[in-house]
Amino acid sequence: MGKRRWVHSGINGIGGTECLSRRCGLTSTRSILRQVNAGRLKVLRRAFLGFHFSLALVIAGCSVAHVKQADPEAAATSNSIAYPGIDAELGEHLYPSEKPIAEELSVVIEQSIRKQYAAGNARRDAHPKAHGCVKAEIHVLEALPDALAKGIFIPGTTYQAWIRFSNGSSDPTRADIKRDARGMAIKVLGVPGKKLLDDEAAATTQDFIMINHPAFFAADPARYLSFMQEANSDHFYTKLLIPFALGAKGTLIAVETRSTRISNPLQTRYWSMVPYQLGAGSGRLAVKYSVRACLATVDPMPSKPEHDFLRGALRNTLQNGDACMEFLVQPRTSNSMDVEDSRTEWKEAQAPFYPVATIRFPRQVFDTPEQNAFCENLSFTPWHALPQHRPLGVTNRLRKVIYDHISRVRHTLNDAKRQEPQ
Repeated sequence: MGKRRWVHSGINGIGGTECLSRRCGLTSTRSILRQVNAGRLKVLRRAFLGFHFSLALVIAGCSVAHVKQADPEAAATSNSIAYPGIDAELGEHLYPSEKPIAEELSVVIEQSIRKQYAAGNARRDAHPKAHGCVKAEIHVLEALPDALAKGIFIPGTTYQAWIRFSNGSSDPTRADIKRDARGMAIKVLGVPGKKLLDDEAAATTQDFIMINHPAFFAADPARYLSFMQEANSDHFYTKLLIPFALGAKGTLIAVETRSTRISNPLQTRYWSMVPYQLGAGSGRLAVKYSVRACLATVDPMPSKPEHDFLRGALRNTLQNGDACMEFLVQPRTSNSMDVEDSRTEWKEAQAPFYPVATIRFPRQVFDTPEQNAFCENLSFTPWHALPQHRPLGVTNRLRKVIYDHISRVRHTLNDAKRQEPQ
């Protein structure tokens, strides 16, 4: 037998062996090529599955450590809240089976809450971890264009408000340094006028809900239901289907939304993501909202962040002085800016934002057990609103049913009274 010599080969970056003896022959060469191709395919498959797996976990915010494993109770039936109609003139249209999908989504989320939390300790399904609930004053600018001086934006008016800053993850134990969406929920107080929700028509509050990304990852109710079912599934591998439920565009937005780090909630920009009506009658507009810091100063990220360092940043900022943010309105400038497609950002180059108010955070101490408990009992929904700020689009229509249902479930589990602050 002739001598054979085997050496390591790096064919396209994949390790293998190469026979340098003439006796290896054509058969061995073909066998080697098959092995190389099989190896290449295996590497690509592993890379794809690894990426897909990571993607699914990023989107789902998967964390099993904190889940209470008791069997969920039977889901409560949805209350009889009226499903919203549409404003065809502003471009709204209904998707098939919207109302039953909204009710089913409510039940899916309710089951996840009952599974995750014990009675007396139920948290929000999304944004359960608050950095703080702080007092603020909203000063509407003295001079506004007539088209924007609608609803609460009465020039020169000042309102008191509660503002809750939060992480988006469903895991309330998640460290602040981890990448995540960040939320800002504003509850304006002392707003006169009949509100949109029938059972809270006499309330004197107006809510605005925002996160630190300009678009939402789902626009189709059926896709969103599939996403929620897969994200809340007890079967680990079912979560791998999440990117297929959202589609390429939705998946990209979801990953971008959950991939941010911030150093201070007061120095971050927030967007409503979805549109709202501004005004009434023939002069009403479709708009989106945004809030940004008055100054461009951004704190550096801490080198050794504490687990809840964003609460600490908020606490330290407001213990040392006042803070300021701007409230902005973005009127739609073209009917091509679809009110139903919450996945598409309205680019500022085509539709500028205009300042309508400043938000002043007075120097304060907010991190007390009493104020934290008060904050946890608050309910936020875009439907806590005047008719001049009516929510638009399918995402907001689903929210009306879901937010109301989940708020009732959470307050019932906690044996807490559900009411709007004065």
